[in-house]
Amino acid sequence: MTPRAGRVLVSTSGAQAAAFFREIARTRTVWWVRDDDGSPTPASSSGQPTFPYWSSKTRAQRAAQLWGPQFRAVSMPLDHWRSAALQDLAKDDFRVGINWSGQRLTGWDFTVADVVNRLVHALDESPGTDHPA
Repeated sequence: MTPRAGRVLVSTSGAQAAAFFREIARTRTVWWVRDDDGSPTPASSSGQPTFPYWSSKTRAQRAAQLWGPQFRAVSMPLDHWRSAALQDLAKDDFRVGINWSGQRLTGWDFTVADVVNRLVHALDESPGTDHPA
């Protein structure tokens, strides 16, 4: 398919990633999936472990249903995610999955540094603002 002039084609994963940052900037909440033993951390295409997050309860609940009945969606305040959870992921060399969707829960994953950079832009902060991660 040839794109028409003036139109930009965006992949579903790209659209999901853009929605993630837009939505968490608005709601100040991040969602993840867990059971009593912890959270699924599938490997990225590079083989690194990835911790997936979603921008809404509905999105996270869909993922939980696909992973199994023992899983549930859990929320986290954006400030805690930014100051604590992302730091822990960076320390352990995890990638961050963003709004994975579909029957196989696929989508983009980023380094923690990339997530922090995109978050700064989504929150319309100057890059020099001192935030951990």
